[in-house]
Amino acid sequence: MAGHIQDRWYKTETDANGKTTRVKTDRHGTGLRYRARYIGPDGTEKSKSFRDGQKRLAEKWLSNIEADMSRGEYVDPRASRTTFQQYAEKWLKALEADPNTLESMRSQLKLHAYPYLGTRPLGSFKPGHIREWTAALKEAGIPGPYAQVIYANVRAALSAAVDDGHLTRNPCSARSVKPPAVERKRVMPWSAERVFAVQHAMPERYQAMVDLGAGCGLRQGEILGIALDAIDFDTDTVHIVQQLKLSNSKPVFAPPKGGKLRDVPLPGPVADALRAHMKRFPPVEITLPWKVGGGPSVTKQLIFTAQGGNHVWRPSLNEEAWKPALAAAGVIPEPEDKRDGYQAAREHGMHALRHFYASALLDGGENIKAVSEYLGHGDAGLTLRIYAHLMPSSQERTRAAIASVYDKAQNPR
Repeated sequence: MAGHIQDRWYKTETDANGKTTRVKTDRHGTGLRYRARYIGPDGTEKSKSFRDGQKRLAEKWLSNIEADMSRGEYVDPRASRTTFQQYAEKWLKALEADPNTLESMRSQLKLHAYPYLGTRPLGSFKPGHIREWTAALKEAGIPGPYAQVIYANVRAALSAAVDDGHLTRNPCSARSVKPPAVERKRVMPWSAERVFAVQHAMPERYQAMVDLGAGCGLRQGEILGIALDAIDFDTDTVHIVQQLKLSNSKPVFAPPKGGKLRDVPLPGPVADALRAHMKRFPPVEITLPWKVGGGPSVTKQLIFTAQGGNHVWRPSLNEEAWKPALAAAGVIPEPEDKRDGYQAAREHGMHALRHFYASALLDGGENIKAVSEYLGHGDAGLTLRIYAHLMPSSQERTRAAIASVYDKAQNPR
């Protein structure tokens, strides 16, 4: 058995003749009688006290400690008493991530995890607690995709707590625990007619944005941050090396999503549209911090700028140019009262241009790996999950292949 058990109500004394006797201590009859003690893996003594009559319980506790140590599942009792919120806040501080991402994670945990899980000691977590929490998220009406992001953050924090020895296993890993469900909707790409109708309805200074989205597959932030030196007309290539984004509500230049730099083919019509745009609206030097609000200053000649010569603010672009163009093209309805603004158009954001780009490539026979690289996805599997239903069907080829085999067998020459 690891350690030993101290009886604090009695002590052993040895007289002058070497005879030992058991005598009562000053605290006899008061307080917790037994103290189970052992030396932890860190070399420090740990202990737990038990009441009179609970010596067997103390022995069982020590036996469990010994078994946990032998299995490599030992958790320091003091560490297990750390609450989820205490640990998660410390974990977030040590994360090396984009400041915007960290701020979102803090907000998500504060609003949707801490009220349910924040005060729970890490050592007490059971799969049932996670099941109850995810059910509460659903009952609160948290949308599936957002709930999955929150769940992923909680799971990551608990995994780190396992690594740091605060609990033996992640309760999210139990087979009975399921992440929040998401209703998968098939991407329905726009027709070319819709793409060009929306483009025609955009203000002239922003129309070439549609060419970069539909003709090169750029994200909105990448379009807003595209600089003159990223367009290589000699090799017909667009170098995607930065985006324009907000960091704690301040505009910054930053690497593309996931830090994935890439080169995208520049089709002739898109190149012509960019040349015409830059002739009409020459690039403007814009200086912004790099990655974070207080980061080093970077100056770029942006291809797209607002009317006053500043960079384009995404909210302004969406409300003052993109949504009115959607309404003019019949994609969304005109608001009955202009003061109410246009309806939410998440599925019809500028991301719809990337879907059009991907569908056009797949329809033209491009392989999924190339499409994934041009879109800047982390792996081709993600691209396949999103766009598999748009790939040319193999059914007709299968029918023709089998029919050919039958024909040759039944009609030998």
